[in-house]
Amino acid sequence: MKTTALITGAAGGIGFEFAKIASQANYSLLLIDVNETLLAEKKAEISIMFPQTDIHLMVCNLAEKDIAEKIHQRIIEEQLLIEILFNNAGFGNFGHFLETDWAKDEAMLNVHMVTTTHLTKLVLPGMTYRKRGYILNNASVAAFVPGPLMSTYHASKAYLLSFTQALANELKGTGVSATVLCPGMTKTGFAKANGNEDPNIKFNIATAEEVAYFAFSSMIKGHPVAVPGVWNKLSAFLPRLLSRNRVTNMVGNIQRKNHAKRADSMQLAPELKLKA
Repeated sequence: MKTTALITGAAGGIGFEFAKIASQANYSLLLIDVNETLLAEKKAEISIMFPQTDIHLMVCNLAEKDIAEKIHQRIIEEQLLIEILFNNAGFGNFGHFLETDWAKDEAMLNVHMVTTTHLTKLVLPGMTYRKRGYILNNASVAAFVPGPLMSTYHASKAYLLSFTQALANELKGTGVSATVLCPGMTKTGFAKANGNEDPNIKFNIATAEEVAYFAFSSMIKGHPVAVPGVWNKLSAFLPRLLSRNRVTNMVGNIQRKNHAKRADSMQLAPELKLKA
């Protein structure tokens, strides 16, 4: 029976690139995403590139209560041996906490923290029994600093960083490792989805393929924390050099400029439509 890589948020970005790498490494795939059409398209792409890969799809909303139980039931029914669990799915919510939509905040917190933790809890026993497995959680460099105007996003990623580091320590000697991936800005649909598609800082943007290869390599090597890129490593180290309050102010100033730019573009939109 072929071992399987379970990847959430697999219909694009880092998740899709990671799926291709796992296929190349001879893993079967369980690809999970909320976008049924796009997920089917990505399956077709992978099947053309790697016709030997056995691909299972599951369309679901990871913000749903107890969705991890449903995923685990599917694993049991399909008799899949999950060797890699890549908790990759996620999104942001950009704006002042006072004004952001609670339903979106709640969904994000469920996806990043509750479902990720629950799914890990359910898959981990099989890995430790077989004495082989990899847990990979996708956080962000945002995990290292508080983030005004993305307060819940940064806080949820900080949870993933802390949780994964602690889990990695607990798993020493079991044959199973836990790695938290902390990328910076990446060329995916994330920025557009969270309402901040034109950020001020644009010089340090990696491709999804680059981040996925770095993630896979770091995971195989058993690194507890994986931060791709020199600038991202510097960002992660910055809170050790400066006070936490000063770093928070710095992030807040950058985000307020992004927020002002978004407000300006929204005001211009009606005028542009009239000229069209």
